[in-house]
Formats: sequence, structure tokens, C-alpha cells
Amino acid sequence: MAMEVTQVLLNAQSIDGNVRKHAEESLKQFQEQNLSSFLLSLSSELANDEKPVDSRKLAGLILKNALDAKEQHRKLELVQRWLSLDNNVKSQIKACLLKTLSSPVVDARSTASQVIAKIAGIELPQKQWPELIVSLLSNIHQLPSHVKQATLETLGYLCEEVSPDVIDQDQVNKILTAVVQGMNASEGNNDVRLAATRALYNALGFAQANFSNDMERDYIMRVVCEATLSPEVKIRQAAFECLVSISSSYYEKLTPYIQDIFSITAKAVREDEEPVALQAIEFWSSICDEEIEILEEYGDDFTGDSDIPCFYFIKQALPALVPMLLETLLKQEEDQDQDEGAWNIAMAGGTCLGLVARTVGDDIVPLVMPFIEENITKPDWRQREAATYAFGSILEGPSPDKLIPIVNVALNFMLSALTKDPNNHVKDTCMDPWTNL
Repeated sequence: MAMEVTQVLLNAQSIDGNVRKHAEESLKQFQEQNLSSFLLSLSSELANDEKPVDSRKLAGLILKNALDAKEQHRKLELVQRWLSLDNNVKSQIKACLLKTLSSPVVDARSTASQVIAKIAGIELPQKQWPELIVSLLSNIHQLPSHVKQATLETLGYLCEEVSPDVIDQDQVNKILTAVVQGMNASEGNNDVRLAATRALYNALGFAQANFSNDMERDYIMRVVCEATLSPEVKIRQAAFECLVSISSSYYEKLTPYIQDIFSITAKAVREDEEPVALQAIEFWSSICDEEIEILEEYGDDFTGDSDIPCFYFIKQALPALVPMLLETLLKQEEDQDQDEGAWNIAMAGGTCLGLVARTVGDDIVPLVMPFIEENITKPDWRQREAATYAFGSILEGPSPDKLIPIVNVALNFMLSALTKDPNNHVKDTCMDPWTNL
């Protein structure tokens, strides 16, 4: 069976149902009869650059599924099954996986990265495979770009699989150093830079000590902010995803950077492609979530002299943040109601505006009132819909007394628009505020 595994893996992907079924049964029989040989054959297939891409991809997928499952009881079974394998077999499998990281085939490398991380998730907590991280880090500066990319991808997956308390601080420092250097603008290969930026996202949970060190934190923040300006859209998006994660994990460390972050996010919201702009808006939504939680938890007990870390970032940014969010409300899409799962800049901006209202309360009303007054009766449906959306977004947060003038402006229009407005988007948006009134 081991000799025929390539063909069986290809047959398992055949468009012919009978061929496919027979191959799947053969693989299942091989696994049940000799698990060690089965897993070793799969890892050898994945590592062999002379084998077809399709057979290698499926070999890697089956390997990964042999190590992890969504159901907790099944996951525990697979963990115990792996740990009970012969150590020599496991070592051969791991050697094949590490070899695959240097494959010129991107799918093979990526699959190997994920499988290595799955094994690390099982073995590192058991104090096994201690040489893994050292091995990965030793490769990162001396190998071709595609191997560097695969190694960084592996480190990212590893940080996703492993609890921070499993890796000692010295190794954490080295991982972060490798990842942040890979993100640096001086890195000429975009694939490497993207892998490093995505790896940092997963590694941020390991960086508590590093974010407590001013110099290390400054360096990480500088590199992340530089990556938001990369010419490559995927790198910019991944960098903003890092900023969103930092905003919740390290909120109390953001004061020195918040002004620069506002400039970066504002530029992205106004000028960048939608996936990047959405993450830039998400940063401010995340800041709102943090401040709402702090203020709700401490309520009237909160004072400016307290050591509770609310830095009022939203309140300070309000004069510039609210106009930026109101602009996004005018970027609706003609077909936005056709896909219920759709998420666009206008929706993200409206959601963030609602969170801002909950964060600052009455202070938002004078900033939104002129926008509603100016746009609510305009001929362009986008302006009418944006004004209505703005009104509905800020109803939760300000006091009823503060809302009275804005309700008076919007109410007559909405009552009329519900039946008479020629645009369905406007009608639909007019329905939403009634649930909050």
C-alpha cells in the first residue's frame, strides 16, 4: 500500500464516484491496519517534490486531520493516539515536515506549516520536541526567501496552537525578533513580509513582557505602523489586524502612539481599499469596546484621579473621528441589501458611530446634528439614507433630553419616508431607529 499511496491519494480526488469511494476505503483500511506506516507514508508524500501537487496536498490534509478535531473528545483521542506512537516514527514524520518547508511548492509548504504547528500543540506542553523552535529560528536568516516565508508562517501557526506559558521568555523574545524583522520595510520579499505580519498577529498574546518594555514596544509599534503603509494591500490589511488586536490586548500602552494611529487609520478609511479600510474602522470600534467596558464596570466610582486605566481616547479623538465616520455612511453600495451577510464601509462606520455614542454619550450629539440636518432631505438617496443611519446609530448613549432636538429633526422625515421615499434603502434604514425609540 505504501508504494501505491500516490495513486490512491489521486484517486481519492477523482471525479468518478466509484474510483473515489474505493480510494477512500483503501486509505481508511491502511490507517486502521498500520497507523504508523500510514502517517509516515503521508509525510513522505508531502515532502517529496517529485510527487504531484494534488497528492501532496491531500496527504498533508489527512495528516492534519489525524492530529486535531473540532469535537473535544475526538481531539483528546487523537492527541493520545499521536503521543502513543513510536518515537522513531514520530521523529521521521517531523523530519519530513521540516524538510517540506523548503519545497518550491507553496501549497506543500503551507500545509507542512500547519501540521508542524498541530504537532507542536500536542508535544510542547508535554516537554517534547524542545529543539523545534531553535531549529526554526536557526533557519530563518540563512535560507532562500520561500523557506523564510514558510518558517515565519510556521511560527505564526505555532503561536496560534500553543499557550504562551508553554514557551519560555527567551524563546518568545527570539520568535518576536524574527517575526518583527521579517515585517520590516527593509525586507524586500512581500511574501516574507506578509507571513511575518500574520505571524505577529498570532504572537501578540506572547508579548506581555515585551510590551511592558518601552524600547521593545516602541520598535514593535513602529514596524506595525510602517507595515500599514506597505504597497501590498494584504500586508496593509494584516498590519491593521495587528493594530486591532493590540488595541484590546494592550489598550493601556497606547497613549504614545494614538495620534499617529489616528492619522494612519483616517488615511486608510478615506483612501484605501475596502479590506484595509474596514480594519482601520475596526481599530476604533475595538477602542470603544475597551472604554465602554471600563466605564460600565466602574460607573460612578470612576474618577480622573483613579488608577483605573481609562484614557478617554475616543473623547479626545471625537472632533476628528466623528466626521471621518460620517463620511463612511455616504459610501453605501447599490446592492447592499441583497446579501444579508454583507459587510461594507458604510455598515462598519455606522456600527462604530454607535459604539462612539455609547462611549461618550451626550458629546456626540452636536457633532452629528449638522450632518443629519444637512443631508436628510437631499435629492441623492445616499445622503438621505446616511442621515437616517446616523440618527439611528447614536440613539443609544446620549440622554433623552439631549436627543430631543435631533429626534424632532428626523422624526417627520422618517414618518414620511417609510411610505413615500422612492428608494428602498432609505425606507429600510428608516425602520431601524424605531426599535430604539
